[in-house]
Amino acid sequence: MKRTITHLADGRELFYYDRRDDADRGAVDPRELPPRPRASQMRYDPLMDEWIAIAGHRQTRTHLPSTDECPLCPAHPGSEIPSDYDVAVFENRFPSFSFSGDGSTGGDPLGGGFADPGGLSAARPGVGRCEVVCFTSDHDASFGSLGAAQVELVVEAWADRTAELSALPGVEQVFCFENRGAEIGITLPHPHGQIYAYPYVTPRTRHMLGVASRHRGGNLFADVLAAERTGPRVVASNEHWTAFVPAAARYPFEIHVYPHRRVPDLPALDPDQRAAFGPLYTGVLRRLDALFGVAMPYVAAWHQAPVTYRRDLAYLHLQLFSIRRAPDKLKYLAGSESAMGAFVNDVAPEDAARMLREYPITS
Repeated sequence: MKRTITHLADGRELFYYDRRDDADRGAVDPRELPPRPRASQMRYDPLMDEWIAIAGHRQTRTHLPSTDECPLCPAHPGSEIPSDYDVAVFENRFPSFSFSGDGSTGGDPLGGGFADPGGLSAARPGVGRCEVVCFTSDHDASFGSLGAAQVELVVEAWADRTAELSALPGVEQVFCFENRGAEIGITLPHPHGQIYAYPYVTPRTRHMLGVASRHRGGNLFADVLAAERTGPRVVASNEHWTAFVPAAARYPFEIHVYPHRRVPDLPALDPDQRAAFGPLYTGVLRRLDALFGVAMPYVAAWHQAPVTYRRDLAYLHLQLFSIRRAPDKLKYLAGSESAMGAFVNDVAPEDAARMLREYPITS
């Protein structure tokens, strides 16, 4: 893999990841862009013991442009990427978390020009970083359609960015994810994902690691994998990975993908694990798309160890879930789920696993 660093017109970093060493990355970004926004503001919720980012500048982000105006397609006047690419990663133009151009919060002690919220809420700058990961320059592709070598290159990019972002001052957790499908709420249909470098440990990670710390015996995540690897909820497996529907799945179609050898994060995956991930994962994605004959909307979320917090308990794994429960029906997170966090699943996990396991993979 060859990595090349360059800059966009407003100073944001752009990284090319290429399979060829002779790839020419000399093209420059000719656009005239407005100044980069200041950092967002973090506000503390005293009832939930959680931090919430206030990022009003994101209201102006690009929303479902036409194909010929897609900012992730390469080398056209409005593109974020000046030349064709294998995999490209760049700083988000509309970030939820950011540093100012000099690595500070722009001299604003609260961030983003916000006032002190008062009440029982505390406030601090939303420093961190948000990046966009373009899986391919092919606008009409999907992650499930990528070849094994292309997926491996994406994994290399994820691992590289995780390592670098984890080293930034103030970053506590790095999160790689993909949102796919209009039903999920995407704003750009081009196949891509994002990486968030949070200035705190996220609530779900804190909760999972807290539960893991109270688990008696071995590592909680390893014990879950051991219990599922030969059970009725396995969807697919190979020498290095197993994909299964968890026994208490919250969503109609939810799959967890675990490496057999425990590692804390993506950079710790060895070459064999990285190479084996793509064939298994894209097979799962193609089964999901074929199940109802329509593209399955989903969120694919990598759960990695935080930078310093309880890394000894963490176990890298991917959680993929879809809100589609039937060809023409979606699961909406309404009263019970949204207000109380109490999920009710309409599809039995064993049935979901069987449907996916028995459905032929299409190429």
